[in-house]
Amino acid sequence: MELKRCARCGCFFASSNDVCCNCEAKDKQDIYNLNSYIVTSPTGNSIESLSFGTGISVKNISRFIQNNYISNI
Repeated sequence: MELKRCARCGCFFASSNDVCCNCEAKDKQDIYNLNSYIVTSPTGNSIESLSFGTGISVKNISRFIQNNYISNI
């Protein structure tokens, strides 16, 4: 395994994931909340409006989209 920097908090860790073990549960919860918000909100949301509506940072929403973690976009 190689030493990586967590995409969420910035700490160094050794794993094949993009985030450290401390942030993995936070990511899963954010992805669940974001997918739920998208299902119940009107279509055509911008990343900024998704961030405002969910409280998830634009950086993390962009990362979720880039890694195909968002199922309804």
